[in-house]
Amino acid sequence: MQTVHDPAISSYYVNDELYRNLVENFSDWQREELAIAAPEVRDRFRLLLEREARLLDELRFDEWLAMYSPECIYWVPGTPEGGDPRREIAVSFDDRRRMEDRIYRLRTGYAWSQAPKSRTVRMISNVEVFATSESAFRMVRSNFLISEFRVDGTRFLSGWCGHRFVERAGRWEIQVRQVNLIDCDRNLRNPSIVL
Repeated sequence: MQTVHDPAISSYYVNDELYRNLVENFSDWQREELAIAAPEVRDRFRLLLEREARLLDELRFDEWLAMYSPECIYWVPGTPEGGDPRREIAVSFDDRRRMEDRIYRLRTGYAWSQAPKSRTVRMISNVEVFATSESAFRMVRSNFLISEFRVDGTRFLSGWCGHRFVERAGRWEIQVRQVNLIDCDRNLRNPSIVL
């Protein structure tokens, strides 16, 4: 019998190879000679990032997750400028199964820290697109500002995101999203929203 891998059931792809690739892909990728200046390319990825932000603000989590490849990672490092998730603490390090768990809790009300639900507005700016050694992949950097309203007031979360996109069947999917908060090494007061 052949083993069927389903990323919604098990974390089969989170292994040493994934960690090695993650560290390699998120190291030294923001070099000027790799930047893609073509406006139509930058616009394509800017629109994807703006759509992702809108879906999160509107709590349309299933549509948000559909933007991701089946084998994906959502990573919020706990150290400035990221690093190595094998050796450093992370605010969040979720594979697809954990992302689906998080969405289930948010949708069903089992995320107690989101009762009542936060209201958010995300702003995305300074979108830059970078080539990789493989034409089916692009790295994208953007800055963000999230305004989150809760019953106890409003707070702001800011930083920059690194997205690794993969092209499949003529569609760009998010393979990795690294959220780099500028205050990641401070008390974040339980960031219970998807950043």
